[in-house]
Amino acid sequence: MRRLRTRLAGALLSVLALSLAATGCGGDSGAAPAKTSAAASGQPANRVEPLAKAPEPRLPVTVRSADGRRVTVRQARRVVPLSGSLSEIVFTLGLGDRVVARDITATFAQAGKLPVVTRGHDVSAESVLSLRPDLVIAETTTGPAEAVDQIRAAGVPVLFVKAAKGLADVGPRIRTVAGALGVPAAGAELTRRSEQRIAAVRKGVPTGGPRPRVAFLYLRGSASVYLIGGRDSGAGSLIEAAGGVDAGAASGLGKDFTAITSEALVKAAPDAILVMTKGLESVGGVDGLVKIPGVAQTPAGMDRRIVSVEDGVLLNYGPRTDQVLTSVVGQLYAKDGAR
Repeated sequence: MRRLRTRLAGALLSVLALSLAATGCGGDSGAAPAKTSAAASGQPANRVEPLAKAPEPRLPVTVRSADGRRVTVRQARRVVPLSGSLSEIVFTLGLGDRVVARDITATFAQAGKLPVVTRGHDVSAESVLSLRPDLVIAETTTGPAEAVDQIRAAGVPVLFVKAAKGLADVGPRIRTVAGALGVPAAGAELTRRSEQRIAAVRKGVPTGGPRPRVAFLYLRGSASVYLIGGRDSGAGSLIEAAGGVDAGAASGLGKDFTAITSEALVKAAPDAILVMTKGLESVGGVDGLVKIPGVAQTPAGMDRRIVSVEDGVLLNYGPRTDQVLTSVVGQLYAKDGAR
């Protein structure tokens, strides 16, 4: 989610400016059996599923951070992962009892009682340091840079992990985090489990008919922000894995996100619309969504074919991605009776 927020920043400013102008206002190495862990439709369970046996970290280790630095991790008793996705990985590896804080995007149940160390979209160095962490794990999009520098200056190791862009990043991110925590075998096990479950879901995707065109819309009705995802929105990999075509990218939208216009939606011609749950709620649900100019004129709007997934997990590309994919597939093909 932090990666999405970072990429959205410029687009949001542009859209807000347009809106104001318009209104006149200023472990075990054995392979786990392939299975899925969510129902065929609806929202993924808001919990992570740790490995059966919690591993014991073997430290110290020295690893390469995504920002090019070499980071030595001597202890991992008090860990602060600075994104929901990274928190999911640490908890699912079986090391959740070592996590002492969370980013606001870590919305799963096991992390719910942890103190939040972000203010809006930014990390609070003071909040992080007050918890005496011995390791901070950050996304390459984590900021501001001054806060990260302050944490490092206090002597806390900070490991940057390359931000996820699609399904291919699930395994590398898990292995990177597991390696830094001194549990590489557990990382290999979790990678196998995650990839097997994703593969199992993909095998059940209906085939034989036209691939549905799916547009990813980012909505924040309270701020009059309505964006359509393009080639680099982060949703394309998920849409393709569900057997669909990224309608925004296919219509020629090269940017990450573009302000929604009737023309853009007509050109994208989505058969279905993918949204985050809170975004959908912010516009008044499906009834409000179809009132956004252009939506009602698309095949998706006419059929009210909307796929919604909880904000904190949709684009995480981590241990719960099989659940996300299961939910997307179930909702996407529900009207076809294909599942």
